[in-house]
Amino acid sequence: MTDLQIGPARGRRVLDAEGLLARRARQRLALKIVGYSILLAAAMVYVLPFLLSLISAFKTDPDISKNPVSLAFDRALGSPSLDGVKALDSDAVNFPRWTLNSIIVTVTVVFGRLVIASLGGYALARMRFRGRQLVFSLMLLVMGIPHIVLAVPQFIVLKQMNILNTYWAMILPMLFDCADLLIMKQFMEQIPPEMEEAAALDGATRFQTFRQVVLPMAAPGLLTLIILRSVGVWNEFLKVLIAVPAAPQLRTLPVGLASLQGEFGQSTPWATMLAGALLTTIPMAILFFLFQKHFKQGLASGAVKG
Repeated sequence: MTDLQIGPARGRRVLDAEGLLARRARQRLALKIVGYSILLAAAMVYVLPFLLSLISAFKTDPDISKNPVSLAFDRALGSPSLDGVKALDSDAVNFPRWTLNSIIVTVTVVFGRLVIASLGGYALARMRFRGRQLVFSLMLLVMGIPHIVLAVPQFIVLKQMNILNTYWAMILPMLFDCADLLIMKQFMEQIPPEMEEAAALDGATRFQTFRQVVLPMAAPGLLTLIILRSVGVWNEFLKVLIAVPAAPQLRTLPVGLASLQGEFGQSTPWATMLAGALLTTIPMAILFFLFQKHFKQGLASGAVKG
């Protein structure tokens, strides 16, 4: 009798345990479905404007005016059309020159920032000099000043230097950034001092140690700066607008595209502006996808103090 009573009780416990596991499995599946649904909805919030811009670039202006948020072409209004894309190479739009200007400014500024930030970051991280803490405090203070406050003083300085409407007027104001120095300082501080001491024992000078030991070990920080600053300089609008007010041929892509609104009379060339904006995003998107692995590693390592 005892065995017969224990047998069914055990069976019930096994069935209850299996039912509990099944319920938990269903709950986990339901949570996954809800989680992925939320992520998909969030992704659509970011993807939908890009998709709308892509489709609108091949619409006619009447179609865009009548159906501004539609993802379908209205064939009665002449869509799809390549007129917006073709206008990028017209007399009113100097898109190839704007692209060349953006490349020149971005490459020059990013390279200059890397040199300045790596040297300055190394000095703040390793050299103990009088006034070091004051310099660090002033850098934090400067970072708190809004860029718009510096717009008028920047214009006055560039005018006094007599370099307005030149490449130098666009490049010089963007060469220096305190945030870059702080980022590289953080990376330099994570490098073990023993590595530099070993190089010094081998007879290396401080600059040789910096170039051959420190810089290779700070490569994640340099790659992080390349991506961040390339995107920032490529999309810079205000500083370029201030630097070349009377030189349309020196405009970069953001300033050039913004100027299209007055180039076609009363009508706004929405298709042309959207096509140009999409082409403007392609180089930075390629840069990010090529180096996203190194970018994530650089952010992770920079967030940990060694």
